[in-house]
Amino acid sequence: MKKRTLGFWEIWNMSFGFLGIQMGFALQNANVSRIFQTLGAEIEDIPILWVAAPLTGLIVQPIIGYFSDRTWHSKLGRRRPYFLVGAILASLALFIMPNSPVLWFAAGMLWIMDASINVSMEPFRAFVGDNLPDHQATKGFAMQSFFIGIGAYVASKLPNILTYYGVSNTAPEGIIPDSVKYSFYIGGAVFLIAVLWTVLKSKEYSPEEMEAFESNESNDFELEDKPQSWFTSNGKIHVRNGFIVLLIGVICTYLVYRFDLKKDLYVLTLGLLGLGGLALIISGFMQKGGNNNNGFVTIMNDFQNMPSVMKQLAWVQFFSWFALFSMWIYMTPAVTEHIYNSVDTTSVAYNNGANRVNNMFANYNIIAAAVAFLLPLLAKKTSRKFTHFLALVLGGLGLMSIYFISNPTALNLEWLPMIGVGIAWASILSIPYAMLSGVLPASKMGYYMGVFNFFIVIPQLVAASILGFMVSKFFNNEPVYALFVGGVSMIFAGLLTLRVHDKVSN
Repeated sequence: MKKRTLGFWEIWNMSFGFLGIQMGFALQNANVSRIFQTLGAEIEDIPILWVAAPLTGLIVQPIIGYFSDRTWHSKLGRRRPYFLVGAILASLALFIMPNSPVLWFAAGMLWIMDASINVSMEPFRAFVGDNLPDHQATKGFAMQSFFIGIGAYVASKLPNILTYYGVSNTAPEGIIPDSVKYSFYIGGAVFLIAVLWTVLKSKEYSPEEMEAFESNESNDFELEDKPQSWFTSNGKIHVRNGFIVLLIGVICTYLVYRFDLKKDLYVLTLGLLGLGGLALIISGFMQKGGNNNNGFVTIMNDFQNMPSVMKQLAWVQFFSWFALFSMWIYMTPAVTEHIYNSVDTTSVAYNNGANRVNNMFANYNIIAAAVAFLLPLLAKKTSRKFTHFLALVLGGLGLMSIYFISNPTALNLEWLPMIGVGIAWASILSIPYAMLSGVLPASKMGYYMGVFNFFIVIPQLVAASILGFMVSKFFNNEPVYALFVGGVSMIFAGLLTLRVHDKVSN
């Protein structure tokens, strides 16, 4: 039994919800640093305030994926219940976020908003993998990229559009401008409507059909049951490795404390290394004790045994998303300070620069939407990994070019860097997932799409930990250098793409 080839409008409907999801993410990415600065955050503190977003994704996405693999509702199916619940919660968060009275409240709302968006977003990746045959995977993820680009373009332009129609773009100190507030309200409404469209207009294969598909597919994931002796041996490895990782985390934490380094680094030493080591130790002792049939051990072992293509793509994702996170954190302070020469959040110059960033983000997203369907054509003529390599190199050069722009009236500020970033963004959102979906077992599609998010989240946590330290210690608190570092990282990700053993050539 094979999955049927879907028509254009079927792929359209199943991807339409991403229009709303990306409006939420785009409003967050383009405006949260502005909100934090308005509420009194210093430049070097912005990365640690952003840490809620990736940390939430690290926890939420694999859990949602694990449970959505095991969910079946007679009317809503497997993935759609999670779309719906996430959309309702995210829409409410989008209404509340721009009304944050103080900085700590805004940081907390970012945490809640990002968790809700992740609940909706994670099953969408698995939804495409569930419903499309492998030869349509690139087209399906390209359709998602198209809606992501359109949604993000509109969301990024909203503050400027509202300002044009007379909505105030400035406010007293400590108050979020109305142009930002109303943009979040519109985004919250569209988020819910777009996801509802996919919920109502799409269908899913039953668990029995998915099991039949999996029996006919070949992949490099081992599905056979393992004896207790395997779990005992594997548990010993987890315990050993866990203690090593935990020890490294403790030593690094002491060094941060001893030399009074920036506290953001605790996210890396305690958060990633410390908690990661503890998770391995707990998993190891559970397996040694015969407690193997639970979700936690399953998640830890499946992470260990992920397909080889996924391991290769992990490095590509790490350096790609490190670059993107540097852009989302630092684009607003880089443009307002490096090009508009303003750090006063109540000034006209600062707010004009911040709105200019919205235009830049809008431009890279509309470019991503425009090239989304060209990438599969290039991949067919060459290969998926060469196409991704080329896109990432162009994106890296685009980020690096911002350092060389100093004139705030220059049109090339809004377009030249963003052309490369937009091409890279379209590719990042489609080609790695297309390469991955063909090697994943159907029964674990949701979980592994959630685990794949680790390689989006971990670089963001690393960026949140070290970028503030780098900017303050090495770059004289000039945020534009963080964008340059991000550009180098994206080019390196492109080079790593060439070593991926793609299942198919197009």
